[in-house]
Amino acid sequence: MAEISIELPDGSKKNHPAGVTGLEIAKSISGRLAKEAIAVKVDGQAIDLSRPIEKDASVQILTWNDREGKEIFWHSSAHIMAQAVLEVFPEAKLAIGPPIEEGFYYDFDVEKPFSPEDLEKIEKKMAAIVAENATFHREVCDLNELIEKCRAQGEIYKVEMLEEMPEGEIVTVYKDSRFEDICRGPHIPSTGRIKAWKLIASSGAYWRGSEENKMLQRIYGVTYPKKKMLDEYLVKLAEAEKRDHRKLGKQMELFMISEETGPGLVLWMPKGGAIRHEIENYWREEHYKGGYELVYSPHIANLELWNRSGHTDFYTEDMYSPIEVDKGKYQIRPMNCPFHITMFASRLRSYRELPMRWAELGTVYRYERAGVLHGLMRVRGFTQDDAHIFCRPEQMEDELIRLIDFCLHVIRAFGFEDFDIYLSTRPEKAIGEPADWEAAQKGLRKALEFHKLDYQVDEGGGAFYGPKIDIKIKDALGRSWQCSTLQFDFTQPERFDLSYVDQNGEKKRPLMIHRALLGSLERFLGTLIEHYAGDFPLWLAPVQVRLLPVTDRALQYTTDLKEKLFAAGVRVELDERSEKIGHKIREAELDKVPIMLIIGDRESESGQVSVRRRGLGDIGSMGAKELLDGLVEEIRLRSNMPLVGQGQKKEERV
Repeated sequence: MAEISIELPDGSKKNHPAGVTGLEIAKSISGRLAKEAIAVKVDGQAIDLSRPIEKDASVQILTWNDREGKEIFWHSSAHIMAQAVLEVFPEAKLAIGPPIEEGFYYDFDVEKPFSPEDLEKIEKKMAAIVAENATFHREVCDLNELIEKCRAQGEIYKVEMLEEMPEGEIVTVYKDSRFEDICRGPHIPSTGRIKAWKLIASSGAYWRGSEENKMLQRIYGVTYPKKKMLDEYLVKLAEAEKRDHRKLGKQMELFMISEETGPGLVLWMPKGGAIRHEIENYWREEHYKGGYELVYSPHIANLELWNRSGHTDFYTEDMYSPIEVDKGKYQIRPMNCPFHITMFASRLRSYRELPMRWAELGTVYRYERAGVLHGLMRVRGFTQDDAHIFCRPEQMEDELIRLIDFCLHVIRAFGFEDFDIYLSTRPEKAIGEPADWEAAQKGLRKALEFHKLDYQVDEGGGAFYGPKIDIKIKDALGRSWQCSTLQFDFTQPERFDLSYVDQNGEKKRPLMIHRALLGSLERFLGTLIEHYAGDFPLWLAPVQVRLLPVTDRALQYTTDLKEKLFAAGVRVELDERSEKIGHKIREAELDKVPIMLIIGDRESESGQVSVRRRGLGDIGSMGAKELLDGLVEEIRLRSNMPLVGQGQKKEERV
């Protein structure tokens, strides 16, 4: 029997008979790996453990510990849930059911929305399907025959997707138990691999995300290979609900989104405005220190600008309709870059001027479908902390090293220390010379490696106009949020014919790097709220100090103290109500005010204050000047850990 060479991720090689399966390779390594194996990756492509491997290949056994392994596990779970839905609701029509960041969903066309009782019935049916331990089987089908079969079954959404496939495309279905679904796969070996499951929620979702299509019903679920994992997830889910930025934003009066002003458009209320002000101040200070120049640009521009930039060709679905101004067409901006490019092109640049680093807090407007709007995380109007760097080719590596260092420095200033970093490389369809792509990708890699950063490569995941680095920040619950993006652009310098004069007097094309650091102020604030659960560090807190007089006799001293705090730049409130002090303290705790100053007759007479710090409790009395100096210093340092009251024993928060 012919043999083939199998190379494992550690570089070791071993011969196996041609036709060996991923499961057999896993068994040859260890029995435990065979039990945990979900699928196998052959020369970079994931396939079922049961499929034969006929030629020499590099092989990786995928388990739950691999991101792709989780996605396969959850996509298989979506099939099981779809089967359960059809067995409980035979009239349901199937749409799509992909894995998501944590779990999966499936969309169904049913007569009425799913109720909590319906979800319980579906869960019970899933339990029966899992207990069958039915094997997933892959079958290759004829496209036209499959279209006719789905049409006869009334599966109109499957027919629509199949009819969009090119002739000659390999089409497969997966069968398990009494169910089959159109799917590329791969899947877990059998339904019994799932040991714990929970249907989390259901909601409406337009078919293909368009309001012009029918509203379907989406069910979200999670599954795990161990019950303990589900228990841990449910605890994390409960904590995430407490931290929901939409709930806390309303409770703390930080922002609002009103149907009167329009969905996806954020109204920053005074307390949210205070946080935004602090973020912007820090952002500007650090950009000036980092060698950036700040620019400003308008919210609309002549439509011809967007034609030239290519946005009307490639981005029109996300743009609002042009408006008429002086009988000409103007476009509300979805991006800031064409403005910065226009400024660069306003005159011929010298090589001595490069690199040029231009940054802007520019508000943009994009048409997001109603079904995907989500608090501050997905909105229609948002402010990007945008920057564009124009440099010479020989400056590229130094600029990238500097840029990554700057990104991480700013992100860490807000208390984030854990990151997921992705390098996205040249896609199949791309503009620009391959040599330019290779140089850019090499520069991105070297910059990441210079900083000794772990990163994942998303092969072919770059935009058609250039490779990029994405930095996702991890919050207190370990969830990832998109933050910084560093994006090469080979398109715009060509479209706008950008050039500079080199030392030999010749015109050369500059390199251009797009950079969003915080992503957008809206999404970043949403992330901050959830990271801190609204308990912001002192420098970011919308109200930093609340004064709580115990008696009316202490009111004059308290008012004088308020004026001193205000004059020193501290955001301070005075609670003058004739409520009991315990009630005032409790309300200040619920409002998440970091510092409470309790002032009675003794404090008024002695010129001191009794200090209570959220999370630390009572930290004793101190002189008013000593306290003021400490607060001002902690705010100046933008410390994310308490300095005033440091070292005191923490008590349970209210």
